[in-house]
Amino acid sequence: MGIETVDYIVIGSGIAGLRAALSLAQSGRVAVVCKDGLSESSTGYAQGGVAVALSEEDEIRFHIDDTLAAGDGLCLRRAVEVLVEEGTQYMLELIEWGAQFDMSGDRFSFGREAAHRVHRILHAKGDSTGKEIVRALLARALSVKNIRFMPHIFTVDLVQVADGRVAGIRYLDFARRRGGILAGRAVLLASGGVGQLYRETSNPEGATGDGMAIAARAGAVMQDMEFVQFHPTALYLKGAPNFLISEAVRGEGGVLVNRHGEAFMTHYHPAAELAPRDVVSRSIIFEMERTRSRCVFLDLTRLRPAFLRRRFPRIYHTCRGYDIDITRDRLPVRPAAHYMMGGVRTDLQGRTSMTGLYAAGEVASTGVHGANRLASNSLLEGLVYGARAAEAMLSDRLERTELAVPGSPNPVSGPARGGWSRLRQLMTTKVGIVRNGGSLSVAVAELRAMDSRLAPRAARGELELKNMLQVGGLIALAALRRQESRGAHFREDFPKKDERKGRRHSQMTLAELESDKA
Repeated sequence: MGIETVDYIVIGSGIAGLRAALSLAQSGRVAVVCKDGLSESSTGYAQGGVAVALSEEDEIRFHIDDTLAAGDGLCLRRAVEVLVEEGTQYMLELIEWGAQFDMSGDRFSFGREAAHRVHRILHAKGDSTGKEIVRALLARALSVKNIRFMPHIFTVDLVQVADGRVAGIRYLDFARRRGGILAGRAVLLASGGVGQLYRETSNPEGATGDGMAIAARAGAVMQDMEFVQFHPTALYLKGAPNFLISEAVRGEGGVLVNRHGEAFMTHYHPAAELAPRDVVSRSIIFEMERTRSRCVFLDLTRLRPAFLRRRFPRIYHTCRGYDIDITRDRLPVRPAAHYMMGGVRTDLQGRTSMTGLYAAGEVASTGVHGANRLASNSLLEGLVYGARAAEAMLSDRLERTELAVPGSPNPVSGPARGGWSRLRQLMTTKVGIVRNGGSLSVAVAELRAMDSRLAPRAARGELELKNMLQVGGLIALAALRRQESRGAHFREDFPKKDERKGRRHSQMTLAELESDKA
């Protein structure tokens, strides 16, 4: 067990982490640390595409306005302007690096999704956009000698020096059954989201909020943690995974119907299937309750079969594996936890409240998404803000510090000792799509109690559970404190917006959750 030293540490190998690593490698040695394989990230699961103002019918101002509207009054306008204005150049750069997006003749083929006024979504191989982006970025990064990949490494905590600056990470290498310390000038969190806190999620198994948890334990300020976006349409079949049915399916004309075959979205919103995600998710929940059913159905049978097979090949073949033909059959769907708008508070350059710690992508809260992310803005955010965080890490010119701290214990084998099911049940039923003060208070108290009782061994499942309990507690406490309904946060007991106080971003630290006054 020893201390290894590099110049920059990047935690996560999705779009934000890889894009940052490519910039950082021009000025030093970079370690890209990820707890699973290199290509196993939320980016790779993104089907819908990338929203970018490149089509002839689009304008920068249109994209900005659509993003602000979806964010329900809580977007930071300058953050949105940076995203949209710089997004075009970074997407063109990505294309130069080999990313291949779908074409219509000699022009890009742009799709449309909910809450977008025009067709502006670039997609790859129909519904495999994230996978194609990871392929292109990873291929380029693997050719750069200054980038060292460290897969299957679990980051346990951040390492801080006497003045509180973040100067490295403490990790566990389960393959080699050892722990260690990795030191560097600065650390970038690009570790993704929190979907595994919920019973149904579109996220990969590794989305357990690790980056948010280690930042919170170190003392970082967390922002807008109450805003968890649920994707309206995840495949709901016994024995099947929570497979995402892309927003683009409704953008191309798919219709939501109830168990009786009745289209219902016009009863809830004038934009029907193209309403913002929070509206569609709540509408599905209300319709399920009204019809006493466990799901609704997505009807694509009005669309041409050849078009469906070409436009959504991944969805088509996955559903066929469960004896559903999307050209003839209705797809059973229900909402699933999908994206975290809140996270570690950063400025527009990825700097957090702690010197030496930066964040980009879903783990960060820049103010881009506000209370409700506009569909297909997440990949663009990872690209733009991953690059901007790298620029800040280089320009801040932090010095390496000699570390003399205890290493991590050696990992142990064996499964986690329970608690995951109870956590997910608690978050789904009390901190889910529809919330109220009583349920949130119960959730805060129980999550705190579960966390205080947990003394995890150096086993991955137990360390992830610790992280999820703390992040879940922060989500529940932020939701309890926001006494209004806005975007993805809906309170039955406060069903309206509070325009006097509601436009403020919520901010807190883990110490507030752990205090008796939480």
